Amino acid sequence: MCSKRGIGRIARGTADAAPLCRPATRTGSRHAGRRAGLAIVVALTGATVAWAQPAAAPAGKAPPAAAAKPTIVAVDHAGLMAAVARHKGKVVVLDCWSTSCPPCVKEFPRLVALQAKHGDRVVCMSLSLDYEGLDPVDTLVPPVLRFLHDVKAGGVINMIATEEADAMYRKLELDSVPAVYVWKADGTLARRFDEGDAKARLGRPFTYDDVEAEVQGLLAE
Repeated sequence: MCSKRGIGRIARGTADAAPLCRPATRTGSRHAGRRAGLAIVVALTGATVAWAQPAAAPAGKAPPAAAAKPTIVAVDHAGLMAAVARHKGKVVVLDCWSTSCPPCVKEFPRLVALQAKHGDRVVCMSLSLDYEGLDPVDTLVPPVLRFLHDVKAGGVINMIATEEADAMYRKLELDSVPAVYVWKADGTLARRFDEGDAKARLGRPFTYDDVEAEVQGLLAE
């Protein structure tokens, strides 16, 4: 769910200002969903599990060969950071988002466009923070994959967190999404675009134009 925060509405790209998003705290057991469907996830420490969108039956003719099908990998925080580290030598952009966050969903295509524009000079990643510790992670994958398919995110490295959203927020030092991290080619963090950064550094909400400018500057170094 989206939760409005008193000081903040962030718009990304050219979108109008929209409420920052973070899964709302639910009452009752937050661990009720940790049953058989989540068993494969409990043992993960830096490991990954991957899913792919099932191929649809062709209607008339096959889709273009160049259109990569989106896949999604389940990662904990350690697995996320390992994925980033594997791409040392390139600029890495990570978009933290959730399907319950309207501004995240609206602006996600800007990440896809960023990858398409810069090709193999930049590695674009996404991290879904939909898992709240209730339903098994594998039940959340189909709607996330459908969205990734709709926005043609096959060129992006897509991940879904296997740790509860609150835990991932703490480890990522985030209050809410949307948020975008940019790493330099040497593996050091260049910028984290989020509510706090935007307020302190820009005096306004960040946009994907700001992300693009950061990436361009790093590529020019």
